[in-house]
Order: sequence, then structure tokens, then C-alpha cells
Amino acid sequence: MQLLSALLLVMLSFSGLAKPVQITDVHLGKPTQPQTRLVFDLSAPVTHNIFTLNSPYRLVIDLKNTQWANKPKQFDNHPLITAIRTALRNKADLRVVLDLNQPIHTKSFLLKPDNHHGHQLIVEMNTLTRPSYAFSLEQPTLISKVNAQIASSEPINVPMQRVTTTTKPATTVTSQPKRDIIIAIDAGHGGIDPGAIGAKGTPEKEIVLAIAKELAILIMKEPGLRAVLIRNGDYFIKLRDRIELARQYQADLFISIHADAYLGNEVAQGSSVYMLSRQGVSSEAARWLANKENAADLIGGVSLSDKDELLASVLLDLSQASTLEASAHLGQKVLKALGQVSKNHFSQVQRAGFMVLRAPDIPSILVETGFISNPREEQKLSRSEYRHQIANAIFEGVQDYFSHYPHLSTLLASR
Repeated sequence: MQLLSALLLVMLSFSGLAKPVQITDVHLGKPTQPQTRLVFDLSAPVTHNIFTLNSPYRLVIDLKNTQWANKPKQFDNHPLITAIRTALRNKADLRVVLDLNQPIHTKSFLLKPDNHHGHQLIVEMNTLTRPSYAFSLEQPTLISKVNAQIASSEPINVPMQRVTTTTKPATTVTSQPKRDIIIAIDAGHGGIDPGAIGAKGTPEKEIVLAIAKELAILIMKEPGLRAVLIRNGDYFIKLRDRIELARQYQADLFISIHADAYLGNEVAQGSSVYMLSRQGVSSEAARWLANKENAADLIGGVSLSDKDELLASVLLDLSQASTLEASAHLGQKVLKALGQVSKNHFSQVQRAGFMVLRAPDIPSILVETGFISNPREEQKLSRSEYRHQIANAIFEGVQDYFSHYPHLSTLLASR
């Protein structure tokens, strides 16, 4: 009977009679200006593609084998979206077009069902006028501080470039908008996992979240940089999910924040910076190659799913080598800056097999901000002024890194 049911499902899918995905609702997430999050509630996972168009500005979302369960709503008087239009393509696929009043950066990802919602497609739209941020509006004190700092900074403009030659009059051409560099900040532990416990009972998860938020504020003030917090509250996230969130945010860098502990040695002190070890690289490569047929994952923009084993392995090796080199440069810059705040525990970037450092396409470092098991360092890490100094040192290391290794096609590189 099970075999018959499976065969029937296969026959239905090949005959084009597979049940279409239903969009049960579309709504806007909590506003985090200049970010707008559009949420599609779905009856099942959906295969989708998104792209933007100019003159006029539009966002196009194509959804395979999908239909509306109800008439789509309009968002009246929205600061970004002026209208939503839909059309059927290939008799089964749905195209959703959002008319916009300005250009945007965009990304999308699917969420699995949990206790609060079913399947969801999340489409995030970020305007190009100033750096955006990924904080929850449930933190009013932090947000008021962020807004005050953003208000005092210069916005990012996308100017018209004027090109002049000696033989022709000046001609005005439209430049391609330069993208922001996205930095994922991962506060370690959280929720049921408190991390290390200090000599006086301070949980690591609280210290590192506070430092992560300080670092995000500094990054957001810098035109051309954008911070996303992997964890912005006291909740638990699996280690591999942290990597996946960074990839969904299309992060250019990944920085994981921790506070070390050395049981039995209460005088251990100083900051450390780690990057992925060769052993961690090899094990992650094996996992990616084993799952390449099932993945929509990209290595440097190249899919592995249609490559033979040897070619996929070579492409992955090249990507990982480049990522490790960038991680080493970033780690050394951050370690040097941390040495201006406190004594470094190690003088060189260390290598370890930490799971959160295993994204093959994102330069990643893990920063141990101090030894919370040392009562003196626990006391320092508990002070907001010292946490700000640590965050500022990490930020200075990031700035130093980009001054030596600018990312092409970014706003920061064009300055």
C-alpha cells in the first residue's frame, strides 16, 4: 500500500497535477527602518526566485506551482511599497511584482514551521539611503541609542557620476548602486545554554550579547557597513543554524563573540582570536561534497550540484583556501587592535575546529574577549565601558582589514 501511494505521488508530480502551494496570507514584519520585511504564509515550502528592476523600481518574486488562497492585500500609504500586482505564468507559477518608490537591496529565505507559524517565505528589502540594522524593536533603550547615533551620521547617497572627456561635452550617466558590506555578529550561547559561568556567577551569554550589540552600533555608524545580529536576545540557536543564518543574510564576514574560561587557573587572562583549523576545513568539505546533490548552496556563486566529484572538490578547495586566507588576515587585524585594550592571551591567531567558523564562503573568526573564570576579568567584562572598549577594538580591526583588502563593488571600496 505504501509503495502504491508513493507511485501515485510520483505520477501526479510528473503529470503536472501536484498540489499547488497556497499563499494563505502576506503581511509586513515589524518595521526596522530602513529594512522592510515581507512575509508570505505558505501551505508548504516553495521554490522561488527574486530579482529587481529599475525605471520604474520593482521587485519581482517568482513562485513555482503557487497560487493565492485569498485575494492579495495592498499596503496603503507604505513608505516603500506603492502597489502589489500578480500574474499567472506557465499556467501554474505565480509572479508577484512589488512597485517601489526607490532602489533596494534584497534577500530571501524560507522558515520551517514552529510553535508560532507554518511555512513562511521571508523577503527582506533594504533601501540604499543609509546603513540598516537587525535589532528587535522590543529593545527600546538600545533602539533609541541607535537612532540617535544614526541621526548624527551622514546618509549614504547613490550619486549620479559625471563623466567628462576632452572631445565631448560632459555626459551624465547613472552609476550602479554600490552595496553595503554585511557583517554577521554572533553572540555565543544563549537561552538554555549560559556558556561559561564567571567566578562570581556572571553567565557568558549575557556578556557576549552586550558586546555584540555594542559592536553592531559601531558598524552601523560607518557608511558602507551593515551589521546583522545572529542572536539579539536570550534564546538558543544551534551552531550550524548560526552559519545558515549568516549565509541567508549574505554576510561578507562572520564574527563570533565569546568569553573564555579556564577551570583550575583563575589567573588566566587576555583576549584570543581563532580561525578554522585544517581539520575543520577537511571535515566540512567532506560534508558539503556528500550533500552537494541535495543542496542549493553556492560556493563563490557556483553551484556544486551539477558538478562531478573531482571538479566539485577542486572548486570547494579553492573557495575554502581563499576564505581561510581572508580569515587569517581579519583575525590578525582584530587581535592587534585588542592588544591595545588588554593583554592578548596568544600573540597569534589560533586555529580550532569550532563549528561556527565552518562556512566555506564567509571569512570567519571567533573572538574570546577575556577569561570570565578570572575574577578580575569577569569584573572588567561586567562594566559597560570596558565592553565598549572591546567592541571598539574589534571594529578597528575590521576597519583595518577592509582598508587593506577592500571588497569590489561595495560602497566602502569606492570611497
